[in-house]
Amino acid sequence: MAYRITDDCVGCTLCAKNCPVKAITGELKQKHVIDAGRCVSCGLCGKLCPKSAIEDDSGTRCPKVPKAQWKKPRVDTAACVGCSLCIENCPGNCLELSQPRFHGDIRIFSKLARPEDCIGCGICVRSCPIRAIELWEVRA
Repeated sequence: MAYRITDDCVGCTLCAKNCPVKAITGELKQKHVIDAGRCVSCGLCGKLCPKSAIEDDSGTRCPKVPKAQWKKPRVDTAACVGCSLCIENCPGNCLELSQPRFHGDIRIFSKLARPEDCIGCGICVRSCPIRAIELWEVRA
C-alpha cells in the first residue's frame, strides 16, 4: 500500500525532507524513491510535490494541496475510550490523551494537541477501533 514516485520527479527533495518515517531517498535534482517497506501511506509526499509526481497505491496521481487545506482529526470525545491507538500510530505525533478534569476522573480521551504538526494523513482514523475519529476540513 505504498506510494510511488513517477518519472516526473525533478528531485526537489521536499518529499524526502518531510517524510515522517524517512521512507524517501534521493539526491537533489534526481528522481527519488520510496521504500515500500517503510512507507506508512500517509500521503504527505503527494500533498507537497510541486510536480504531482506521486502516485497512491491505486495508481492515481496525488495533487499538491496547500497546508491550510489539510484535513484535521476530530475526536468524538463521548465515544473515545482513551485506548491511545491513534496516538501510537500518528506519524506527526500531534495527538495526546486528555488530562483528568478532577482527582479520580477516569474519563480520558484522545485530542489533537498540536494541530500545526498534523499532516492530515488519516492514520488515526484508520487506527481507531470504535470509529471515534473523523477528518474534517478546517475553516479559516
